[in-house]
Amino acid sequence: MSAAQQDAEAPRPQVWPTLRANDARALIAFLVEAFGFEETAVYGDDELVRHAELAWPEGGGVMLGSVREDGPAQGGPTPPGLFSAYVVTADPDGVHARAVAAGAVVTDALHETDYGSRDFAARDPEGNHWYFGTYRGEPRRG
Repeated sequence: MSAAQQDAEAPRPQVWPTLRANDARALIAFLVEAFGFEETAVYGDDELVRHAELAWPEGGGVMLGSVREDGPAQGGPTPPGLFSAYVVTADPDGVHARAVAAGAVVTDALHETDYGSRDFAARDPEGNHWYFGTYRGEPRRG
């Protein structure tokens, strides 16, 4: 089976963490440059981002948009600075080096965990926390 056929048959993500940003366009640029997310969709006008999708090259992604005056006060996506996510990567050292080079604030240095993962954490300009590591979770049972 060719790579194109495998990509065509790969399931799309079914769980999308979501967040809001005071400056969504700047956050998108940061997440692409510092961590390696890929911009797959951005809808909006000028500085307002109504909806954006960023894919993680190893699978999954996040959705985000601008804080809006017409948006819900509660019950909507996570407000700026309160979001956190663990992102699985086969190359935490490479992501770490990229993040440092882009000026990310590393909040937890690269380290080995007691459960066999290599992890680090960083904060984005909006104050959200991103954790990167090799831990893929436990396999499903049954």
